[in-house]
Amino acid sequence: MGLKKSFLLLSLSCLAVAFLLLGAVIFLCRGIENHYPLGGVEILSDGSVVPLPSPTVSQQRILATLNIVQTVSCILFPVGGLIVSVFLFYYLKLKQPISCLQNGIMRIQNNDLDFSLPILSNDEMGQLCAAFEEMRSDLLKSNRLLWQQAEERKRLNAAFSHDLRNPITVLKGSVKLLRQGIQDEQTIDRLESYTLRIEQYVEAMSSVQKLEQLSVKPKEIRLSVLQSELQETARLLALSQKVSVLVPSGGTVCIDHGLFLTVAENLIGNAARFAEKAISIQITLQNDSMTLNIEDDGAGYPLSLVQNGPNPFETTSSNSSHFGMGLYSSRILCEKHGGRLILENRVGGGASATAIFHFV
Repeated sequence: MGLKKSFLLLSLSCLAVAFLLLGAVIFLCRGIENHYPLGGVEILSDGSVVPLPSPTVSQQRILATLNIVQTVSCILFPVGGLIVSVFLFYYLKLKQPISCLQNGIMRIQNNDLDFSLPILSNDEMGQLCAAFEEMRSDLLKSNRLLWQQAEERKRLNAAFSHDLRNPITVLKGSVKLLRQGIQDEQTIDRLESYTLRIEQYVEAMSSVQKLEQLSVKPKEIRLSVLQSELQETARLLALSQKVSVLVPSGGTVCIDHGLFLTVAENLIGNAARFAEKAISIQITLQNDSMTLNIEDDGAGYPLSLVQNGPNPFETTSSNSSHFGMGLYSSRILCEKHGGRLILENRVGGGASATAIFHFV
């Protein structure tokens, strides 16, 4: 029942009870008065006058009190009925919804949105509670969306800084070779290629809100080019390990060159950090995919990493410069290319990372 109808019904009910009580009081007072003499005279049918007994002083006081009680009751009971109806209306219709709303406002002020506001009725207060609950739910969704966007931005920034580290390392190695007077035909080409890659990567990352939004741009690339790039990357990132690179001879593949090199650099850099003596890099071709497998003779991956896959900011290194984003971003980039990243521990010891790229 609505608030207006409820208040009207309670008011009428309380007034009805008040008038019933008022009638009972008047009836009781009149009954008491009938037991006391009222005084005066009585005129009989024959015209004779008979004096009636007069009340005593104490009886007069009682009769006066009864008159006062009746007069006061005529005012007190209706007003009291209205007052009682107001208290009943507040207790039955307003107290719980107002308490729930006050509690909800207090929790929202304390930045606590993880609660649910009960809908106690279908009246106006219940509708107000329902609207407040809908507002709280929308506010919680908005806060979660903002938090997710902040987390995605954090992951994107970490992936951005991580994926730039390997090209910068290659550029630093090339500059170091030039300073030492060690030049080959590929040094200038490598500097130009990696500088262009950084420029393209910065432009791509500046236009996305999260890592999953990176677009795949496949193009034909010769396997011999991939082999030389893998060898150069391994030579600059794995300085103290023996590296073997096995790539099928001849032919081309249609992949996103930048994504492939980013994944390869991440996996080679990760293997170089944990390998003891040797790293093996191999590319194999399937009908609709290309597989990049990188193995090392290190301690292997943690069991949780093999079972659950890489997560952002999950690292086993104590080096503060590593944010645990290399394997995670590699997994995302492989999935963007229609493939996946498989992490395994070799039977004889060491780790194996397999990146699968489906041809687009």
